[in-house]
Amino acid sequence: MGSGCPSLASPDAVPGAVWASADPIAAGWSSARLTAVQDEAARLGTTAVVVAQHGRLVAGWGDVTRKVDVASVRKSLLGALIGIAVAEGRLSLDSTLADLGIDDLPPALTPEERRARLRDLIMSRSGIYHPAAHETAPMKRDRPARGSHPPGSFWLYNNWDFNALGTIYRRATGEDVFAAFERRIARPIGMQDFIAADGRYVREKASEHPAYPFRLTARDAARFGQLYLDSGMWGGRQIVPADWVAASTTAWSPTDRGHQSYGYLWWVPNPDIFGPGAAYAAGFGGQMIAIVPARRLVMTVTTDWRQGGRAVRSSELVDLLVRLVEASPP
Repeated sequence: MGSGCPSLASPDAVPGAVWASADPIAAGWSSARLTAVQDEAARLGTTAVVVAQHGRLVAGWGDVTRKVDVASVRKSLLGALIGIAVAEGRLSLDSTLADLGIDDLPPALTPEERRARLRDLIMSRSGIYHPAAHETAPMKRDRPARGSHPPGSFWLYNNWDFNALGTIYRRATGEDVFAAFERRIARPIGMQDFIAADGRYVREKASEHPAYPFRLTARDAARFGQLYLDSGMWGGRQIVPADWVAASTTAWSPTDRGHQSYGYLWWVPNPDIFGPGAAYAAGFGGQMIAIVPARRLVMTVTTDWRQGGRAVRSSELVDLLVRLVEASPP
């Protein structure tokens, strides 16, 4: 997966066709703690883990070339495309659903619900509790009553918001989500495996807005993490606007998940543990792209739990990230 072993004391690298490697022990990593992280990843049943620091590969365990459905990580991937579209003037965060012509199958959206802005959906604060595609049983069970919260007033991890964002992107740009991701992000940052055919739309009778699952390898996911760690810049080219990356990884909303907050389609963990700017994209079953700017660190995890394993909880991967930070040099 990588080549060469420069010290991490040298300037940050931009991954080329393959990742350059670094000797973590020479750079000050704890060998025992890094091994403990690897052992824990194996115990959890993860498919692959990639660890990079300063743009160089520190560790790669498991099958880093295996494509896995990364579940809700899809939302952070789409978020990058939306940020580009906003910068290009093709979308406005203050546009309402009425402005955008967004509705849904009966029972259709109310006039109050259609007052929700694009910004509210990105923050998962739309107040729209219409049935959605690709919902888990807890999402269906815990969905609030329609009209119980005005747009913008209440955070809820809501697949309706996320799926409608895909529809909004496609209508505003005329671009397929997966083809756009390949052309605008995957190719420019040198993803080695992703092609547009690795995405699919999941439609259900409850809603006209499909979900859009992606399949990624751990090594490609690490490139996306590096892109966000580097404020959307890759090899001197601004791929995703820097202000969008900063806004996406800002703690805008408290959540029901302990000391974690929510940004623009990214989770923001406790800064007292991870430092400022840390964020992660998470998907059901054990999928994660995490960045820790205070350590110039990227960690990605894929778990193909449908192939006989168990679904790894996001909280377990956050704990794994804590262990990794503890293993890394300050």
